[in-house]
Amino acid sequence: MTPEFAILGHPNEGKSSVLSTLAEDDSVRVSSTPGETTKCRTFPVIIDGREVLRFTDTPGFQNPGRILAELKKRVNIERDPLRSLRKFATTVVELHDDCELLTPVERGAGIIYVVDGSRPVRNVDRTEMEILRLTGKPRMAIINCKDDNDEYLDAWKNEFRKNFNSNRTFNAHRATYAQRILLLEALKSIDQDWQHILDKVVHAFKKDWSGRNETTADIIEEAIRSSVSLILTENIVSEREAENCRNKLFNKYNVSLTQREQKAHKRIRGLFKHNIFNYQLPPHSLLHENLFDERTWQLLGLTKKQLVIAGGLGGAALGAGLDVAALGHGLGLFTAMGGVAGAVGALFGGENFSGKAKLMGMPLGGKQVQVGPAKSIELLFILLNRSLLYYQHTINWAHGRRDYQKENQLVAAKSNTPGFTREWSGSRIKVCHDYFKAIQKDHDEPSLRETEKFKTLLRTTLQEISESD
Repeated sequence: MTPEFAILGHPNEGKSSVLSTLAEDDSVRVSSTPGETTKCRTFPVIIDGREVLRFTDTPGFQNPGRILAELKKRVNIERDPLRSLRKFATTVVELHDDCELLTPVERGAGIIYVVDGSRPVRNVDRTEMEILRLTGKPRMAIINCKDDNDEYLDAWKNEFRKNFNSNRTFNAHRATYAQRILLLEALKSIDQDWQHILDKVVHAFKKDWSGRNETTADIIEEAIRSSVSLILTENIVSEREAENCRNKLFNKYNVSLTQREQKAHKRIRGLFKHNIFNYQLPPHSLLHENLFDERTWQLLGLTKKQLVIAGGLGGAALGAGLDVAALGHGLGLFTAMGGVAGAVGALFGGENFSGKAKLMGMPLGGKQVQVGPAKSIELLFILLNRSLLYYQHTINWAHGRRDYQKENQLVAAKSNTPGFTREWSGSRIKVCHDYFKAIQKDHDEPSLRETEKFKTLLRTTLQEISESD
C-alpha cells in the first residue's frame, strides 16, 4: 500500500507550499488568494518509476463550526462518521468544500495540518483541530513559519500537544534537503503501524538523492574536463593584427567556457526537478560575475596555503594572480605557433621571440595562435567552485516558493566563505592536481583512475553540502 498524506488547514496558511516542497513538485498551484484550491488533488512521489508516497492538496476549511457540530452527532453512533457526514453534506451546499477536504482522510490518508505560525491561535483553529482529532487518523501539525516571527510558537505548540501525535516547525519557502528528510523522519512517529513503510519511503528518498548527486558529479566532471581541455585557434596575418587577435580569441574562449557552464547548470536544475518556474540567482551571487573577473578568482581560487601545497606537488602550472588586462597570460592559456614573431610578441605582452624560440613547449614557425588548453590548475578550481555554488543554490530553492515577482532570487549560500574548496586539505588538493595532470596528458580520455577519484571527491562534497543546514 502506498502511504498517503492529506495536507489540511485554513485557507492561505501555506498548505500548497508545504506540499510542493515535500513532493518536489513545482506544478502545485500556490497562490496568496484564499480559496484558490477547491478540489482535492493528489501528487504522487515517483522514485525509480515507482510511486513511494503521495500527498493530497485539499481546499481550506470554510465552515469548521458546522462540520464539527455535525461530526459530533455521528462520531459515537455511526460506524463510519466521515462517510455519513459526506452524504449529509451533499444536501448542504455551503459544506461542500469542508467535506471535500475530508475525502482523502475518509479513505485512510494520514493528516498533515498546516498553520501560519506568525499569527496567534484563534477559536476557529481549535475547532479545526478538534475535527481532525475526532477523525481518529494519524496526524501531524506543521507550523509553517513564513517569516522570522516566533512570538506565537509556544502557544501553537501547546495547542498541538492536545490534538496531534506530533508537531514540527517547517518553513516551506526555505526548507533544505536535510530539513525535508527530518520532516519525513518525523512522520514515522505519528503511528506505529506506519513506521515500517515510512522507513522504506525515507530510504528511497535518500537513495534517490544520492543517485542525483552521483549524476551531478558526472555533469560537473564532464563540464570541467571539456573546459580546461578546450582549444581555440586564430590566424595572424601581420604583427598589426596581434592585439585584435588576442582580444578576439580570448573573448571567444570566455564565451565558450560560459556556454559549457550554463549547459551543465541547466542539467543540474532539471535533475532536481525545477522544471516550470525560472528562478534567478541572488543579486550578490558570484555566479553573476564574469568567469574571468578578478573578484571571482580572488574568492573562488586557491588560497596562498593551497597554492604552496599544489606547487609542491609539481606538474601543474599555477597562475600568480589574475591580471584581467593580460587576458589570461598568467594562466598560461596562449600558445604561439609559427612565424610572424613580432605579432606573437605583441600577442604575449611584448616578449621578444626568435624564429627558433619556444613558448609553452610549442615551436614557433607558422602564423597561428592557440588559446587553451589551460595550463593553470586554478581554472579547474574556479569552475569547480562555481558549479558547487550553483548546486547549493538549486537544492536550497524550495519547490513551494513562489515569490518570484517579489524577490525573484534564490536562497543565499550559507557558507561563510564563497569558495567551497578554500578549507580543503592537502589530500583533496592532490586529488584535483592528479586529475588535472591526467587531463593535460590526454584531453579526451584522462586516466580512469584519476577521474574516478575526482568524481568520488565530488560526490562526497555534494553530500556534505546537501546535509548542511
